[in-house]
Amino acid sequence: MSSSPLPRIRSLSFLTPGNYADDDPYAGLDATLRLFEYGEHTGFDGAWVRQRHLEHGVSSAAVFLAAAGQRTEHIELGTAVIPIGYENPFRLAEDLALADVLSRGRLQVGFSTGMPHAELMAQLVHDGDWRTLDLSYGRIARVRDHLRGGLMGSEDTVIQTPGGAQRPRLQPYSPGLVDRTWYGAGSLRSARWAGEQGLSMLSGNIVAGEGTDDFSTAQLALIHEYRRLLGPERPGRVAIGRVIVPFDSADTATRRRYRAYAASRHERTLKPQGAKRTLFAPDVVGTSEEILEVLNADAALTEVSELRLELPYEFGLGDYEQILHDVRRHIAPRLGWRPARDHGQRIVARSQAAG
Repeated sequence: MSSSPLPRIRSLSFLTPGNYADDDPYAGLDATLRLFEYGEHTGFDGAWVRQRHLEHGVSSAAVFLAAAGQRTEHIELGTAVIPIGYENPFRLAEDLALADVLSRGRLQVGFSTGMPHAELMAQLVHDGDWRTLDLSYGRIARVRDHLRGGLMGSEDTVIQTPGGAQRPRLQPYSPGLVDRTWYGAGSLRSARWAGEQGLSMLSGNIVAGEGTDDFSTAQLALIHEYRRLLGPERPGRVAIGRVIVPFDSADTATRRRYRAYAASRHERTLKPQGAKRTLFAPDVVGTSEEILEVLNADAALTEVSELRLELPYEFGLGDYEQILHDVRRHIAPRLGWRPARDHGQRIVARSQAAG
């Protein structure tokens, strides 16, 4: 009797919301920077942050990742995802390029369409009727065009600057950044567009139920459609996101809290939600053995080599460090993952000492 393939993870990253208290944003944002440091020194390949507006989270991923680039040395720095509808393509490209240069080429930039809180924000960002603007795929394409660093104007266009005459283009130009752009795909249409454009693809724990009520079936369809349109000649990456919360090294009270968190979100996973038939993957909470049983049966995970841990909202730095520690020690190695650099067993104690 043949057995199903098992996940073989080659790249391990985490995605954090960057929470902070309303009356003390610095403490929370600094804790997120310390988590990036912790992730680097425990061997993770990437550290990603969400970009959120009007919420207690990172409102400018480019600014945050520029800071993270000064606190780390080699870990990939990602954003998942920047809602493109609120962005000026040229100015965003400038900010991303600057952050990439400062991190010595470590940015991984994820985009999405859509405009959360548009009824409140859109008129503050855009002059005139924003509903007439292209705030979707075309706007992402414009950012990528700018990141390519092409010269502006005609062949003889020159601008005069305090530093002398020069041909105009996006500055600073960061070679290769355009090839490190991703799209957060939750539908077949978005997976197709990412493949056609040659972006890498992020697919998390939320997808559209198109022709199926089963989350895994829907996500597999996205992966297959993306790869079909990407073609074998382009090096697009695919990363799967899962909420994974091991509690091997947690105390009894923390274990109960983690279980309660997953239970509070379980009902949404039982059937498609809303008019768009949104499907949610269950949170994977428990001992490392319980979690490995679930992940080894995850059909979508067997199709990719990159896993991104989606850390829960509203947890503290100590919780996040414990989760990363247990995944790194007890789970990831049994999924085939090995750290790219040998950090030994060194664990960063800076955050605990500061706390």
